[in-house]
Amino acid sequence: MDPSTTVTQRRDAFVRGLYGLHYAVTSDNPRRSGDARRALARLRRSFSGGQQEAEAYDVVFPYEPPEREQKSWLLVAGLFALHPHGNTVRGRSLGTAMRDLVEKRPSAARRFTQLLSVDDTALPHYLRQAVQLLRSGDVAIDFHRLLTDLVDMQGSAEETHRVRLRWARDYHRPKRTPKATSSTESEPAEGVVAEPVDA
Repeated sequence: MDPSTTVTQRRDAFVRGLYGLHYAVTSDNPRRSGDARRALARLRRSFSGGQQEAEAYDVVFPYEPPEREQKSWLLVAGLFALHPHGNTVRGRSLGTAMRDLVEKRPSAARRFTQLLSVDDTALPHYLRQAVQLLRSGDVAIDFHRLLTDLVDMQGSAEETHRVRLRWARDYHRPKRTPKATSSTESEPAEGVVAEPVDA
């Protein structure tokens, strides 16, 4: 990469590259599709630990992650390979995604509670379980935001706690629903624009 790029730009390029693997899998070009499938398979194998982590290096290291962040980048690459999808849910945090999943599968609530309370060494295992559950429920997550959160968690115990509290707030935040219109309310007069309904 261009040595003048910032860390933020490198993170963006890396996550775009991951989303690109998803789109490449559905390509009409058999070679491109095959290459993407093999790359995702290598990233999944990288979770096996030990020497298997090297399976992810050729996908992650061309984006030049800072040394202190490389474990988070490798983790996100493996998580993406477990649940590859397009970049369609910008801003959806892990907490919001798990809330949406629990609406479909209430039993997943216990896994999220466990994830919020485990120590840092166990977090990758519980994140892997959470992402597999999200895939089984067809609930997407913003991998760029997940990477940012994981990098922030490397700062200090206080920052780690702050990120987990954000996930918990997003999880417990009520979903906004359109306001119901009562039968006694009159329709807006012709030519009058009604106030927008909260999304």
